[in-house]
Amino acid sequence: MSNVPAYVPGHGLLKGKSVLVTAAAGAGIGFSAAKRCAEEGARALLISDIHERRLGEAVEKLKAETGLQAIHSMLCDVTKEDQVQALVAAAEAKLGGVDVLINNAGLGGQKRVVDMTDDEWLKVIDVSLNSVFRMTRAILKVMQPRGKGVIVNNASVLGWRAQKEQAHYAAAKAGVMALTRCAALEAAEFGVRINAVSPSIALHEFLKKASSEELLTKLSSTEAFGRAAEPWEVANAMVFLASDYSSYMTGEILSVSSQRS
Repeated sequence: MSNVPAYVPGHGLLKGKSVLVTAAAGAGIGFSAAKRCAEEGARALLISDIHERRLGEAVEKLKAETGLQAIHSMLCDVTKEDQVQALVAAAEAKLGGVDVLINNAGLGGQKRVVDMTDDEWLKVIDVSLNSVFRMTRAILKVMQPRGKGVIVNNASVLGWRAQKEQAHYAAAKAGVMALTRCAALEAAEFGVRINAVSPSIALHEFLKKASSEELLTKLSSTEAFGRAAEPWEVANAMVFLASDYSSYMTGEILSVSSQRS
């Protein structure tokens, strides 16, 4: 798009920090977040996903594009507690302690409430909300004793706003916001910060597969810039929340949006 701004170079915001990112394979916000963290000086990354081939490709692409070689990967289904525990343990070992966790896993779709099955509702809630709880619980057990650490969650403006056929996703993201606020108060006692970003629409291949072209065009047109965000623009906000520049922020939901209606 002609009005997409130039890509912002790194400024060392995460120099010396280690980062764990969930759902980071492919071309979505998670991959962009991992890339931005590397470009901002992170000393090591561990990215996870449920897609083995895409995960391997993501690691190689990140190494090639950022120059950072200390990039690890691990398959993880964040709806499974045993796999979450294994992921956090591996990240602690491979990264020498996790400084930053970015909870990016999420699942959407379009379905009216009257037509939605229990399974469809529960799957979205499990991937988009319960996974954030599981990962947060697991990482706090290692961050809190150290007295430091940052968690950045990926919410959505649908946690605040209504949209047809999005009740399951909106409910999950509203839950992520509430979880962020409550967990942040508990973690603050131990020097750990927890915040979230709330994007309106960031266009990438996964979203194109999950939503109709008509809907995406309509949503993009309501943005002040007349376009969807680039995934890296959302990742920039995540990096800010992960960095020491946001040291006084916790329990906050940072809207990454240009919606005018």
